[in-house]
Amino acid sequence: MKKMTLLAAAAATLFAANLFAAPQVGAPAPNFTVKDSTGKVHSLKDFAGKEVVLEWTNHDCPFVVKHYNGNMQQLQKTYTEQDVVWLSVISSKPGSQGHIDGAKSAELTTSRGAAPTAVLFDESGVMGKAYDARTTPHMYVIDKAGVLQYMGGIDSIPSAKVDDIARATPYFANAATAVLAGQTPDPAVTKPYGCSVKY
Repeated sequence: MKKMTLLAAAAATLFAANLFAAPQVGAPAPNFTVKDSTGKVHSLKDFAGKEVVLEWTNHDCPFVVKHYNGNMQQLQKTYTEQDVVWLSVISSKPGSQGHIDGAKSAELTTSRGAAPTAVLFDESGVMGKAYDARTTPHMYVIDKAGVLQYMGGIDSIPSAKVDDIARATPYFANAATAVLAGQTPDPAVTKPYGCSVKY
């Protein structure tokens, strides 16, 4: 009986590990089903046939503030104008930094001139953990076939200084442009930087 209990515990641990195993570039992107800031439910499969960008965000994070000085908004507009689905994801749990409601999300989108397709609320953290999202920002690019093609940092200089944006290698933008052209991003994985996701 004891041996069976140990085996069951081991199986449960293995299942949990697989449930939140790190996603792999070149493999199908993890599916998700979450509500957006208006209450509408979105799943990855809903966007089959389109490129999808996932942007983990937290409006109070200084690294996010840096890129919402104009850079993130421009990226959103550049890619959504090319029919890319841009999903800004908030995985901050209730009561933690960055957690907001629908009204605050709408206010932030308007006041900052942001242009995502939708803002997703991942209060449970299930989506974020499935993607191993670690920082805000943390960027992902998924191709039309639902394959994860890029994950990592928005650029190469891990600072909160706006002036560094122009000097940095734009890892995410380079990757997104490559995917739109039917090419493989290089690099396809980079180290993200920013504030920790507040699970």
